[in-house]
Amino acid sequence: MVVDKHLWRGLRVASLVALAAASLAACSTPKPRLETRIDSKRHIASSPRGRMVSPSGKPLRGTEKPYQIRGIWYYPQADPDYDVKGVGSWYGEQFHNRRTANGEIFDMNALSAAHKTLPLPSLVEVTNLDNGRKMVVRVNDRGPFVGDRIIDLSRAAADKLGYRRQGVARVRVRYIGPAPKSAFDSRQYAQAPQQPPPPRQDPPRDAAPLTWPDEPPPVRVQVIPSRQAGFRIQAGAFSSRENAERAVAQLQSAGRAVIEPMARASGTLYRVTVSAGEDELSAWSLRDRVFALGYSGATVLRP
Repeated sequence: MVVDKHLWRGLRVASLVALAAASLAACSTPKPRLETRIDSKRHIASSPRGRMVSPSGKPLRGTEKPYQIRGIWYYPQADPDYDVKGVGSWYGEQFHNRRTANGEIFDMNALSAAHKTLPLPSLVEVTNLDNGRKMVVRVNDRGPFVGDRIIDLSRAAADKLGYRRQGVARVRVRYIGPAPKSAFDSRQYAQAPQQPPPPRQDPPRDAAPLTWPDEPPPVRVQVIPSRQAGFRIQAGAFSSRENAERAVAQLQSAGRAVIEPMARASGTLYRVTVSAGEDELSAWSLRDRVFALGYSGATVLRP
């Protein structure tokens, strides 16, 4: 009886020691780190955009590849006939300075937009059907993925269209075409070239006669703008006629672009302008379109 009692007590102690060791081992085992649902470096958790995923399961950066948001597949493609009416919204500070779907940096003060399926980047004309205002913006992001909204404008664009305060508006979105890869391509702006003689030889032969055949350029170029009827948009002033002609070719989609030679003591400047008509509101809309084509210095010239 005595031996059995000691044996039983020893077995109990051994069991308790083994159980304690197992408990300590369990406590010391590191728990797996919980991963966030959305990569905070690239997205905000409350973002309605979510994270774009391709059929292969890999994240996309906003191309013409299909992607999935909240179980719905979207198939981006160019549509020359795209002309849709619906609800427009806007987004701003929450995404400011973050990457857009095509890798650009979102600037809420620039004229840009997000669309679910149009190619990136694209140019679209957006009209506020409630007040008639219209403008051209650069589509460089994906969205909105909320209800029946068809476009998300930047804060600046929504402000210009007059619906920033109310948040949404009835809009019409019309596809214009592909946008320049960069909205601010410095190569489109000519600074002083390293070979000034050739530009100085051009104006007497073809620049002035083509633009103003009945007026001597050295005297009239300073007066012509005030005598022209209607508003004009100045895209830029170039010291090289070749660069000015290149700008005219790029601006044909915006309207009738012309070169206006301007005599200066340091040489001739070639100002490129686009006719904007008699209506000031339309002129500002055209200015936005020229801006979206890559001419960040575009300004409205009054008649």
